[in-house]
Amino acid sequence: MQRFLTQVKGDRIIWGVLIVLSVISLMAVYSSTGSLAYRVHKGHAEVYLIKQLMVLVAGLAIVYFIHRVNYTMFSNIALLLFALSIPLLLYTLFFGTTLNEGSRWIRLPLVGLTFQTSDLAKLALFMFLARQLSRMQNELNDFKQVALKIFLPVIVICGLIAMANLSTALMIAMSCGVLFFIGRIKMTHLAILGGSAILLFGILFTISKVTGFGRAATWEQRIRNFSANDKDSVPFQVLQAKIAIVKGGLTGKGPGNSTQRNFLPHPYSDFIYSIIIEEYGLLIGGFGLIFLYLLFLWRSIIIFRRCPFAFGAFLAVGLSFTLVFQAFLNMAVNVNLVPVTGLTLPLVSMGGSSIWFTCIAIGIILSVSRFVEDSEGQLNKEQSA
Repeated sequence: MQRFLTQVKGDRIIWGVLIVLSVISLMAVYSSTGSLAYRVHKGHAEVYLIKQLMVLVAGLAIVYFIHRVNYTMFSNIALLLFALSIPLLLYTLFFGTTLNEGSRWIRLPLVGLTFQTSDLAKLALFMFLARQLSRMQNELNDFKQVALKIFLPVIVICGLIAMANLSTALMIAMSCGVLFFIGRIKMTHLAILGGSAILLFGILFTISKVTGFGRAATWEQRIRNFSANDKDSVPFQVLQAKIAIVKGGLTGKGPGNSTQRNFLPHPYSDFIYSIIIEEYGLLIGGFGLIFLYLLFLWRSIIIFRRCPFAFGAFLAVGLSFTLVFQAFLNMAVNVNLVPVTGLTLPLVSMGGSSIWFTCIAIGIILSVSRFVEDSEGQLNKEQSA
């Protein structure tokens, strides 16, 4: 064990956040799957606890092995993964497995497992953008080059994702905007990109409304429900989430004592945050999770500032920001600050492939951190010699 621990490198605080979130996930999933276990497994909620434990253990193993890889290797495979993600997104759009009214998944043959191709596309896109931004720092004033080599890939990926999963597409687009700002893209170029994104959304919405292909009706209904003043228009799951938060109060009802888990649809995924608040209260459950995600982002920004090479710096900040942004969007849905999105809470919601893709991203961030630590350690040795 001691030998294994000595091989664990990278930011120790990020490792700590990862482990704490994993423990929270186990406790929350075990508590929130009671009704599901009663319907499917005759009350044996341990089935989902064991499944989530296996997923998280596999995820931690993924983080460990990825963080041992030199992060520069990801620059070499970024273009391949990006090229692979486009046909996968197209296949998902037309032939993917439909769950919860959206065609977002591909079912793997033989094993029968499903995964969201948008998770792979998101990871590939940020690796690709970090590669492009690091290589084009001297070409950023050339709008034609920026548009073709940086903006166009974002528009293609987000456009393909948006037809089946608008919330994820918008999250990726806004995260890319932050990365571009950090990467010194000119504000005028960013304004053009923003205008193009709005135009693209209008086109996609119109096509979906006219042809019936896509989820324009769902988007319209969710926005209408969110903006309505009539309390009867509030979606059922949002209403139940509000009740859970009110019942939790500041201190919570205690672990395993949630009652709204019996009424909330998917309390173990999209609305797990409200169950955590109900059981652990706003002080520990609500603000505690916010603190953990902000701590993760802060440590990633430190890695970004300390990394001497642009690719690693952009990789760390881009991947960390999109994970934290997703977490805050999920929490905002639970407290009814934004329309229902269907985004899960990273590393906490019950899942399989989504957790593993998140672990790959964290492993890459820790790989950059490990390189920074090794570089600084070597420099200190040379200076003291």
